[in-house]
Amino acid sequence: MTKNLVIVESPAKARTINKYLGNDYEVTASMGHIRDLPARTLGIDIERGFEPVYEIIRGKKKAVQELRKKAKKADQVYLAPDLDREGEAIAWHLLEALELPPEKAFRVTFNEITKSAIQKAFETPTKISMSKVNAQQARRLLDRLVGYKLSPLLWDKVTRGLSAGRVQSVAVKLVAEREKEIRAFQSEEYWRITAQVARQDSDKKKPDTFKAELARLNGKKAKLTNQAETDQVLEQMKDCPWVVSAVNHKKRLDKAPPPFITSTLQQQASVKLRFSAKKTMMIAQQLYEGVDLGSEGSTGLITYMRTDSVRVSQDSLSVARTLIGRDFGDAYLPEKPNIFKSKSKGAQEAHEAIRPTDPERSPEKIRGKLDRDQFNLYELIWKRFVASQMTPALYALTTAEIEVGPTVFQSKGKVLRTEGHTILSGHSVKKDDQILPAFEEQEELIAKSIEPSQHFTQPPPRYSEATLVKMLEKLGIGRPSTYAPIISTIQDRGYVRIKERKFRATDLGLLITDLLVEHFPDILDTRFTSDMEEKLDRIEESDGDWRNLLFDFYMMFSECLQLAKREMVDIKRNPEVSEIECEKCGKPMIFRWNRNGRFLGCSGFPDCRETKPVDIDGHPIESEKMDVDCELCGESMTLKVGRNGRFLACSAYPDCKSTVSIADDGTILFPEKTDLLCEKCESPLILKSGRRGKFYCCSTYPECDFTRPLGSESQKKLADKETGEKCDKCESSMVIKFGRRGAFLACSAFPKCRNTKPLPDHLRPEPEKTDEVCEDCGKEMVIREGRRGRFLACTGYPKCKHTRQLKEGKS
Repeated sequence: MTKNLVIVESPAKARTINKYLGNDYEVTASMGHIRDLPARTLGIDIERGFEPVYEIIRGKKKAVQELRKKAKKADQVYLAPDLDREGEAIAWHLLEALELPPEKAFRVTFNEITKSAIQKAFETPTKISMSKVNAQQARRLLDRLVGYKLSPLLWDKVTRGLSAGRVQSVAVKLVAEREKEIRAFQSEEYWRITAQVARQDSDKKKPDTFKAELARLNGKKAKLTNQAETDQVLEQMKDCPWVVSAVNHKKRLDKAPPPFITSTLQQQASVKLRFSAKKTMMIAQQLYEGVDLGSEGSTGLITYMRTDSVRVSQDSLSVARTLIGRDFGDAYLPEKPNIFKSKSKGAQEAHEAIRPTDPERSPEKIRGKLDRDQFNLYELIWKRFVASQMTPALYALTTAEIEVGPTVFQSKGKVLRTEGHTILSGHSVKKDDQILPAFEEQEELIAKSIEPSQHFTQPPPRYSEATLVKMLEKLGIGRPSTYAPIISTIQDRGYVRIKERKFRATDLGLLITDLLVEHFPDILDTRFTSDMEEKLDRIEESDGDWRNLLFDFYMMFSECLQLAKREMVDIKRNPEVSEIECEKCGKPMIFRWNRNGRFLGCSGFPDCRETKPVDIDGHPIESEKMDVDCELCGESMTLKVGRNGRFLACSAYPDCKSTVSIADDGTILFPEKTDLLCEKCESPLILKSGRRGKFYCCSTYPECDFTRPLGSESQKKLADKETGEKCDKCESSMVIKFGRRGAFLACSAFPKCRNTKPLPDHLRPEPEKTDEVCEDCGKEMVIREGRRGRFLACTGYPKCKHTRQLKEGKS
């Protein structure tokens, strides 16, 4: 008989913990949440004090039955999900769903999955914290009330398929407001005057020059708005001596940065690794739950990754300081440990920052055991933690002012004198930072060149994932566990899109934001949302009643909801009529909306289904008949514009749904015939180009919708190959598959099990060697394969990330 049962969320976490507990314990996984509110109904009994109605999640009934059997046989059951609110709620749902007697169930939490942390946790088990559970319940019910009450309103007033959320709508509002600022921005002209200046050094034929820029004119800050003003200033400077009027030297200490918290990790992973917030958290979860290190087995490499606390344990500080003194020298080791304070008012100081579980386990020591993404993220976390305990960097700053007639030019220099923490964290000296010569006041200089230049003011920048997370954190919107889901949700809903790694609000996002701001100003107010987060924090600290919070919110919300039902503009039933007539039936066209945005539709719908795309100003984008015939039916092709850009569509639509992609440079990407046969219907496959690259599809589309990613010969050899890897969820073997982003591991039990994992480096095909060398570092270039095809990459990766296109004729 099993003496003790331990339940965690995932098989990977179960494997890592199991090796630390011994034979008296059986560790199993619940596979995340097992209970939730019903999918198709509100699931909240408002009349009974907002009592939630929970049910077993679809597909989890068999797992719950298995857990019940194991729990009945066990002497004690230890609930060990993660240590945050979400984990506490999972533990409580397990307690309820498995009908565990309170005296038999225990809660264990740990900040890292290491032998000492696990054993300590099981030596001091606790009971479930209902204050944490209630805080999570309150958040879940608040979000359900808003989502299930607002979404039908938007379906009724705008179009079906829309949704709104308590926090995600505020995030959309931030992006929408920035989009409006950019569209309303009026660019203004301004001019700058820069000069290349040198000392009068007769010993040098080519004296070193440095840059100076016009700073003041007639004692005031220089502001040149046009070329005429600039020419006038240049004329006033003519023949005037360049004399050093002031030299200011100062030193600046740059203190070590704190170790990562969730938001800063997501920001830096976005900037340095180009990871999305979702990808960052997925890989961090893998590092936390355990990676197979060979002889060590599955080992947790980092502490818990959902945290807003910068505190670290005394043991980890001691190890880091020993490492710094030994590997970097005493010059990098401060006399006392660096202690940081969390900026967030509600920071969980009982938690720790994100750090390596063992700082002595440097990235290079385990490089071969991690895939590329895991290594890069672990290296980022390791370097940041070790750097956080190093000495400050010292910069020497010099500012010189140079009088030239009525003008004063300014030159700034910056030099890194002492590396300190920057040896790991990187320093802020940029490529164009300059070292100024040691000149003295009243020294006369020579202007080697004077360059006036025209510029225009730029609108505020759009949010990237990094800057949006930073803004959410600054405003107190969301918590560490919610940043990544917020960003994923607002994209999935179609309210924002990412282009060139920047968020852009869609027309639909702008419309929904305007409607919600007008009728639900409190819910869309950032201060209100931040205050709600603080109230949830107080409930977690047993300083608030979650039912009272829901009652107060619902009284305000329901009043706004009733008013909005009466007064919100009904776009669906009273659409805006355009001045454009339908080309098919002559009736006026009207502006309509769907999940992809605004378009023109015939007012004679459903008798006439003519539509036209529109630009951001509502002007129709005219379809243009092209001198191209459809390869499926022979009819002419028409130029169309969709949410992903221009494409050709058959004019016989909807009878023929053939489309052809158009490249950014206007090249029509015709499908190529192949000798391959469709795996579904055995018709010939054709090779088409999409926005993510080339792919195979069935020539009989839409009758057969089979598609397959384009694979090279090396990919075909690897496809479906057994790897020796086991699935984390069902223990079936993992095989190599290829998708639009390249190779990955997939469970062989698909479609019953849809688990996937990144492909480890040791299973990747060997790159093809070339005679090319890297322009940046001189190392050999090899041919690699990515989602856009084959390319040249430097063998010095990840230190050198240089890539370039293959030369013509290179196979």
